Order: sequence, then structure tokens, then C-alpha cells
Amino acid sequence: MKKLAVRLSVAALLVMLGVWLGILRPNSLEAESNALTPGSVEDPVVTKSYVDEQLAKLGGGTPGGGTTPVAESALEVVTVPAGKTLMAGQGTEVIVRVGKAIAYSSDASGIADLTGGTDLTKGKAVPTNHLLLFPREGRGILPDPNQKNGLTVLVKGSYTLQ
Repeated sequence: MKKLAVRLSVAALLVMLGVWLGILRPNSLEAESNALTPGSVEDPVVTKSYVDEQLAKLGGGTPGGGTTPVAESALEVVTVPAGKTLMAGQGTEVIVRVGKAIAYSSDASGIADLTGGTDLTKGKAVPTNHLLLFPREGRGILPDPNQKNGLTVLVKGSYTLQ
């Protein structure tokens, strides 16, 4: 019985010693001298209006805190009459919805078919409902000469009908 009492006393003494050392010895996270205090000069707190203002200066939003205006990101339904060519501006996106279209390019390069993962060069048929990206000006689409009607396309970006 004495051995058990001695062992319990030693165990209690070790636990108390561990607690005492844990209190006296500072935690490594608390001891960091380079910890930032929220709201200090090194870690400032900013308001939503300040962030919105900075984004508006960069062109990433509107001063009122909104997002990009709808007119810039909206798809426009365009009818391309037979005999005309839709010439797309740089970065314009087009989806052929109705009719058979042919790719047009003023040089050897083509139009990126993002849906099919291919490059459509001059004279190739454009699949319907595929998203096309025009990387440069001087490229477009025109209705297939073998059809009487024109095309109906969705356009996002700048374009001209020629």
C-alpha cells in the first residue's frame, strides 16, 4: 500500500511540475515579436467603400460598388443576311444559333472553336451552338452560299456587318 501511495504522490508531483512549467514557459506563438495586430499600420483595416473605390480605379467595377455593366457582358442576337459577313472585333465571342456558317479570315490563321477545341480556318464550316472566340480583328463568319436565308447568331463584343 505504501508503494501505491508513493507512486501516486510522485505522479501528482510530476503533473504539478508540468503545469507549473507550462505556465512559466511562454507559448511560441505568443512569443513571436513579428505578430501583426489587426488595425495597426502593418495590418490596416479597410472599409468596403475603400475597396470598391480602388476597384473602380482599376476598371474592375463601378464606383457604386456594383459589378460590370450588363451592356458589356450581354449577348446580342444578330441576324446576318445572305451575302454579308459578320466581322468580329478582337476578343469577341460568337455562337451560331440558326443557319449554316462559314469561317472567314483575312490571313492564314483562324477562329478558335472553344467548344470543339479546334481552329477554324478560312472556308471551314462553323458548327452550330459552338462558342467561337475571335483573337484578332480581320476574322468573321458568313452564311453558307448554298442556303437562301442568313444566319442568326449570338454576339458578345464588337462586330460589323460588311
